[in-house]
Amino acid sequence: MEYIMTGYIVLESILAVLVISINLLVCATVYLHKEARSLTNCLIACLAVADLGVGALGIPFSVMLSLRRTLCFYTCLFMACFPLVTAQFSVLVMLVIAVNTHLKTRLPSRYQVLVNKRRLLAAVFLCWLASVLAGFTPLMGWNRLRSFGEDQGNRSTLTSLGQSERSIIGQHLPYGGFLSKVYVRYRKNQTYAQTHASHLGPCSLEAVVNPEYLVYFHFLAGTLLPLAAALVLYTDLFFCQVRGQLPSPRETHAPCRPAKRRENRTARTLLLMLALFSLCSLPRHLTSAVRLFRPTCSPPSWLPPLTALLSHLNSLAGPLLYAARRREFGAAMLSVLGRGFSRGRPSNKVYPRV
Repeated sequence: MEYIMTGYIVLESILAVLVISINLLVCATVYLHKEARSLTNCLIACLAVADLGVGALGIPFSVMLSLRRTLCFYTCLFMACFPLVTAQFSVLVMLVIAVNTHLKTRLPSRYQVLVNKRRLLAAVFLCWLASVLAGFTPLMGWNRLRSFGEDQGNRSTLTSLGQSERSIIGQHLPYGGFLSKVYVRYRKNQTYAQTHASHLGPCSLEAVVNPEYLVYFHFLAGTLLPLAAALVLYTDLFFCQVRGQLPSPRETHAPCRPAKRRENRTARTLLLMLALFSLCSLPRHLTSAVRLFRPTCSPPSWLPPLTALLSHLNSLAGPLLYAARRREFGAAMLSVLGRGFSRGRPSNKVYPRV
């Protein structure tokens, strides 16, 4: 087990550096190249911002959760909820990208009227707000605080202090780090663990977050439904393309407009990104479902680190897939990278359009 955890920490550290570097490069490309500031690329940059959060905080928090260090319950709960926020935001932004691509292909004449940067930014802001509310729901009370204290045997420690030596204040208020639920009147011979024993324990995702929340709320409602809606939009898009290429004279309604080759390729790229995200995140959701419906079934020690690593791998593979499929955007990324390594003033060079 020690070798597994060591290898997991090393791989996660390398992945975090690569995720931050690649997604910073994506954001810099959209910022520096005016030709790259299409609405789709701006949404990809918003997705890269979420992936930056994964690389900067999500991966370190996941490593801390896997180590099962003894921490305060609400500190551990925050570290468990932050990756849920970034994952939820990524799913909702992918749904916005699917809606934008669908409108651009199906309604080309009205697209400029219906969609603009201000409305897309408003949609992204709503996605971020919904992600924060959904991801931090366990902090609002849907958590395992009661079982966390009971499972770690910390109640017996409090009993040993004596009822006359302690008083409970703010029993149902969240612990903020500056106000303990247990106020000890005589602290001369008490350690930190004894004083704060009611909310200290081994920190892990299973210890602080309810499996019902992970399966029913985060997976089924927050992940599966948006992904299914995006898949329906892409399916309708490609079905429209087939009907546009093979129109029937007996049809009473006007045939769908065939998508342009460039729009077609973009839609296929975005669909591949959606499929890649689903494949990377599905094992972790299945593990949560097994933990909920088969609580007596203990997974092997290597399975939780592997599922966490796969879920983080999407933050690196997604931007690389988009840059590889969109050659103009990939060339723009390479030019930004070359400018970063070049010395002196940049030359007056015409960069590729996106």
